[in-house]
Amino acid sequence: MGAPGGRARARGGGGGWRVEGGGGSLAMAQLFACEAPEPWRAALRAYGEAVGGRGGKRTGLPALDRWYQEELPAAIAGRREKHLTRDELVRLMAWKLARGTFRPRLQQLVATNPSETVERCTRAAFGLLPDVEAAITELSKLKAVGPATASAILTAGAPDSVAFMADEAVAAVPGLSPIQYTLKHYTRYLGEIRARARRLNQVDAEADWTPHRVEMSLWAWTVAQAECPHLLAPLPSGGTPPAGDTGDREASRTKKRKTSAS
Repeated sequence: MGAPGGRARARGGGGGWRVEGGGGSLAMAQLFACEAPEPWRAALRAYGEAVGGRGGKRTGLPALDRWYQEELPAAIAGRREKHLTRDELVRLMAWKLARGTFRPRLQQLVATNPSETVERCTRAAFGLLPDVEAAITELSKLKAVGPATASAILTAGAPDSVAFMADEAVAAVPGLSPIQYTLKHYTRYLGEIRARARRLNQVDAEADWTPHRVEMSLWAWTVAQAECPHLLAPLPSGGTPPAGDTGDREASRTKKRKTSAS
């Protein structure tokens, strides 16, 4: 049976994240089909609340996400040669699993990588950029690191050119479901994300869209539609928001936050 009102419902299992419910795939693809920048901005602004909404059932997710989005990139950028430490890789895996589908075996396995191996492989991978395929192949030498985890590593150090292969973001790109955790599938996904970032920068006066920002917006959109419907209004089938709709929803949320804080 579909989700109430045809709304998508997310499920995570051994086979990964997937969408259920009448019209679920269509709902997830609505944002990607949208050419106007405003709904993308609204989704990006809602990212933190989407993390909080999902984090209500996942202990430590908001703190892990702040670490991944802010502290880890700063640490990587501050090194003479970009790389991750073993402890950072273990924590990155904890973030990835808390944010998506939890697979405890991966958390155990990634911790068995020696510190020297982690630093050597991640340093080599960042040095191979902008050849993303070569960088992911290098990172795949590490235990428990496949294309998705490798993309998370690279995105932390190069968000302007790489995007994390989040299940929820992939589900929002037409033609990429069901997700396949292969280098070929990631390359297709990254190509679509980069193309969307370029198009957004052509129509958005701020022109600050990166692959990572596009990915974050898609993740927030998918989670909001499936789990936190109060965060973002669905777009009509044409992908263009009704006049004032996105802004009104955002303004209403902002007003409520100010009222509760006063």
